[in-house]
Amino acid sequence: MSTENTGAAEERTIRVMVVDDHPMWRDAVARDLSESGFEVVATAGDGPQAVRRAKAATPDVLVLDLNLPGMPGVQVCKELVGSHPGLRVLVLSASGEHADVLEAVKSGATGYLLKSASTQELTEAVRSTAVGDPVFTPGLAGLVLGEYRRLASDPTPVASDEPKAPQLTERETEVLRLVAKGLSYKQIAERLVISHRTVQNHVQNTLGKLQLHNRVELVRYAIERGLDDA
Repeated sequence: MSTENTGAAEERTIRVMVVDDHPMWRDAVARDLSESGFEVVATAGDGPQAVRRAKAATPDVLVLDLNLPGMPGVQVCKELVGSHPGLRVLVLSASGEHADVLEAVKSGATGYLLKSASTQELTEAVRSTAVGDPVFTPGLAGLVLGEYRRLASDPTPVASDEPKAPQLTERETEVLRLVAKGLSYKQIAERLVISHRTVQNHVQNTLGKLQLHNRVELVRYAIERGLDDA
């Protein structure tokens, strides 16, 4: 049953927007994605233009360069993910610097791919990003998980008047525990014998209850409470 549901979700044409300040590269990426079956709904060459066009075109996945005129890519990511929770961002950058990767993920990006990636790697990354699975160029995933743990080890001041944490259901806690262990949504669906969409729904519900904004914050929350070791 879960396989059929996941397949149905993947059959829908994924709407993509490409943002890069180099016209030839931007057009080449858009063409490759279009030829691979994606619907390229818009492109943009600078930060402010990216924000305006993304709000109008409502893509499922934003393929985003970080080095943009007018507004940095991380700011574009932060602004759009914050106002459009259903939008997924795949950073496609020439930079493999650890600071850039971590900043992008903290800003809400689901994945980070280097521009040296092949067309096949890019198309697979877009498909994974569209369903919420994190995708990273090999070698970067461990870096991000390591940062999750470092962040979780930092003491976070808690206000005395902070309201009591909302109660999660048993299933939401179970999904959260597996997210904290680094499993993809697909792996969680297979482990729990539920559909990919159901996993996404549980994650979205949990984010809403905990008033968190993205996977980084969610994993930090789980690790702080020892759920990754449970």
